[in-house]
Amino acid sequence: MSRSLAAALTLMLAASATLLPAASRGSDRTLPMRFDLRQEGPAQICGAKCRLWISASGAITADTPRDFQMFAQDHDLTGATVVLDSDGGSVHGAIGLGRKIRRLGLDTTVGRVSEANNSGPSARARLSPRADCESMCAFVLLAGIHRVVPPQARVMVHQIWLGDRREDPTAANYSAEDLVLVQRDIGQLAQYTIEMGGSIDLLDLALRIPPWEPMHALTQAEIGKTRVATEINSPALSSPTVAISPSSPATEQLPRMTNGARATAISEQRWAVIDNKGVTALARRHPLTASGEDIGSFDLMVACGATSEAYDVSYIERRRVGHDTPLPEQLGTISVAAGGANASLKVVSSQRRRDPDELVTFASASVPASLIGVFAGAGNHSMMVTTKSDATHTAIRLGNTGAQQNLPRLVAACQKALGDRAALVTPRTGGLALAK
Repeated sequence: MSRSLAAALTLMLAASATLLPAASRGSDRTLPMRFDLRQEGPAQICGAKCRLWISASGAITADTPRDFQMFAQDHDLTGATVVLDSDGGSVHGAIGLGRKIRRLGLDTTVGRVSEANNSGPSARARLSPRADCESMCAFVLLAGIHRVVPPQARVMVHQIWLGDRREDPTAANYSAEDLVLVQRDIGQLAQYTIEMGGSIDLLDLALRIPPWEPMHALTQAEIGKTRVATEINSPALSSPTVAISPSSPATEQLPRMTNGARATAISEQRWAVIDNKGVTALARRHPLTASGEDIGSFDLMVACGATSEAYDVSYIERRRVGHDTPLPEQLGTISVAAGGANASLKVVSSQRRRDPDELVTFASASVPASLIGVFAGAGNHSMMVTTKSDATHTAIRLGNTGAQQNLPRLVAACQKALGDRAALVTPRTGGLALAK
């Protein structure tokens, strides 16, 4: 068993779950998968060679195999190709759907079926290859007798995770029962992959990517190696984005909580208010990983800004060399994004230490209060923390557990600080003077 497969059995806590999807790009992809039978057209162009397509777009649920079975009973699907456009979904739903597709001897591809420029009772359709097949969709793709991945399409994979704990996985709690269930589901998925003629390398690749990293887009070489496609005749897909996760150096001085008590560390499980050398801040530590490999950690701290319209954000990262990830000379750019807004941080220093051997980077910026407010609002929200250098491009999705509860404490501290600052200067004849 590979290192990543073994690690997944102990680190991934999933069951009858969903592979963590990227943010939805359209409401149709969040709805349960629907099926439509369409004929290629216009007929005067493809003639007797017009292909038959089954449009399969939307989320894979536990009911999807049954829905497809009912669809198949009402249509003649002989010679049809299933066209997949999906964020993924249920593990068991995907396995069931894949087996029904294979039983009918259908082909599969990635794409979107849309109306052709014609009308009338014999209206035809056209196929766009620009689509994504994410998470469990990749395993449904394996079900085709012949499988094609166009160069414009993307097949993307990610670890399996419990659906109700996917927004902030490092903040959640997991039980022994969760571990039992994940082992069962991984075993069933491995059996299915071999059954479909795929390579276990596909599951291995998926299990390397934790839910706080971006999905891994399979390269053309990986599409061939995993046997996701049976026909390889297109240029390579773009290389996947790599992200980066956790370490808490014992030599680092720990912050004090605002009540004067000494903290054991900035929490990796939730946002909390700390006293960072006399400055009140809302802080969180998060693992830094590259394709699931632990190569460090970072702290993100939100403190009072110069006005009520902004917060001062500080980023401190400790990065080690990974098995497949070199240590850059320094980080170039760092940015944070939430709720459709983003901000770039200024890299103040990025230097390599020798004991321990790691790259320590500090960056800061004034960030609009609205960005932090949206992130810390009611409900599950995430912030994307992205770093770039000549050697690496990393991205980590950071959850907001504890932010909503603790942001009001920071706001109150900032209001007091701004009030005290205003009280320090009062208008006097001839200029400004310190208030008594």
